[in-house]
Amino acid sequence: MVTRFDAADRRLIRNLVSNPTTIARVIGALILTLITISPFTASAGTPSSVESKAAALFKAGDYPEVTALYRGLPPDATPSKAFLRLSLLSYVRLGRTDEALSIYAKLNQPGQPHDASLLRPLALGVITSHVRDRKEHVRIAAYSALAELGLPETAAILEDGLLDSSVVVRARAAEAIGKAGLAAKSGALRRALRDEMPTVRIAAMTALGEAQAADVQQRLLDIARTEDGPESIFAYAALFRLGRSEKLDDITSAATLPDAETRMAALGALGRLKRPASLAVLAQAVYDPDPSVRAFAAGALGEFGSPGGVAPLTHAIGDEMAMVRGVAATSLGKLGIKENRPLLLALTRDPNLHVRASAAEGLIRLGDPSALTLATELARHSDPSIRGAAAQALSASADKEALAVLQTLVQDRQPLPRLMAAKGLRKSSDSAIPILVKGLQDSDEAVRIASANSLFQQLTRLSPSKRSR
Repeated sequence: MVTRFDAADRRLIRNLVSNPTTIARVIGALILTLITISPFTASAGTPSSVESKAAALFKAGDYPEVTALYRGLPPDATPSKAFLRLSLLSYVRLGRTDEALSIYAKLNQPGQPHDASLLRPLALGVITSHVRDRKEHVRIAAYSALAELGLPETAAILEDGLLDSSVVVRARAAEAIGKAGLAAKSGALRRALRDEMPTVRIAAMTALGEAQAADVQQRLLDIARTEDGPESIFAYAALFRLGRSEKLDDITSAATLPDAETRMAALGALGRLKRPASLAVLAQAVYDPDPSVRAFAAGALGEFGSPGGVAPLTHAIGDEMAMVRGVAATSLGKLGIKENRPLLLALTRDPNLHVRASAAEGLIRLGDPSALTLATELARHSDPSIRGAAAQALSASADKEALAVLQTLVQDRQPLPRLMAAKGLRKSSDSAIPILVKGLQDSDEAVRIASANSLFQQLTRLSPSKRSR
């Protein structure tokens, strides 16, 4: 096609050619126009076309298209923060948290405050993205984290977990439904009362009992009448919570039955119910012939939290079994009685290093700073299980020294210490947040989930207006 110019056009061209200054102005205006209409750059207060399109797609729930816009950016583009936020949240909604993390790294440069409004959904996304992992232990870790968090917004995921092939996952899902306050209205949880595995039925009974779901009372009565062992104990406990106070006598009687598992179930139920009359039964159980029952009793006394538990726990820390001594040491710390310090100090010289770690945890709970030295020494041990036990002990402290050791353990060469350290950081100060953000990229899935769980709990404790470094 031939372009024709009239007389006015020819005069304009002659003027431009004869005046270099005019040419420079025209070129400058053209460049400014190109910058202004660029789809990836916006003037102050004016969203770009790609940002507006992404906002509309995000609002409509079309997250794949938002991420497609992000992937389509030219290499030299400088997208707005608003567009990056939408892209990050879209990747989270799609369960693609690795891509979301890479965008977060662009939004949050080193030294800048962390953005809780992005980290909170990102942390939860790391957990929920693993609920259908092909590896059972990873799914268990994800549902265990959800059970700790107890979030109503995860209702669909939790009920889906009740259909998992793993017994432990189904039990954790039932527990999580209860923690989320969803048990009272959950039909799926009621169906779980007829699960083929007792462990799942027990978890469902416990959740429904704590929710005081009166409509399941007859089903609980049937279980208590027809089932033996731990299942009947937990049916009694659920019925007690529903107002059937006479069932406490049935639980108490079961604490002396021949079957060790039934005795442990009864002791666990009594420890959680915390009825004053049950303390004597728990105290007597530290003399049980079965070491597992003795350990269970020592743990139940710590859960019970009564000063009356000191005497039986004093006996338990002299038990021949290290497992019993360790549990008793932790329980003594939970009682919070500073006069127990000499008892725990004696255990810091125990021949079993796991018992020493439990003694350190107990002393830390009592506010003894010397215990940090012992825990720090154990954190350097060659055995990764000992380093993990040290991380567990240090989790009871908010001291800067404890945080520093946990930060080191999060970078341990073995996954177990990293896992325990990530769990331990959930109760530390908010200065642990950068450490946990890094933990979201750990090579081990369980460590990533633990880091996300701790990070979510840290952020939840912050007020909405507070930002942490």
